[in-house]
Amino acid sequence: MSTVSTKPYLMRAIWEWCVDQGFTPYLACVVDANTRVPPGYARDGQIVLNLSHDATGHLQMDNDYVTFQARFAGTAHSIVVPVANVIAIYAR
Repeated sequence: MSTVSTKPYLMRAIWEWCVDQGFTPYLACVVDANTRVPPGYARDGQIVLNLSHDATGHLQMDNDYVTFQARFAGTAHSIVVPVANVIAIYAR
């Protein structure tokens, strides 16, 4: 029997808590070849993404990936972040 990491479950719980409390959830992650974010927005191999309802469309946080649509400088982009690349999820 293989075990699934608790990380994606905790990420979803923290996201839900942030939204329920009226906070803006942010996701900090490592950008590598498996991460799809718009070029030029990562700094030092990392990026922080706003995961609020207003900033994302079609947000999905499954056990392997966080995916959503977001606008950067007015242009829509498909964002893909492997759960393994997530450094933190927090409220601001």
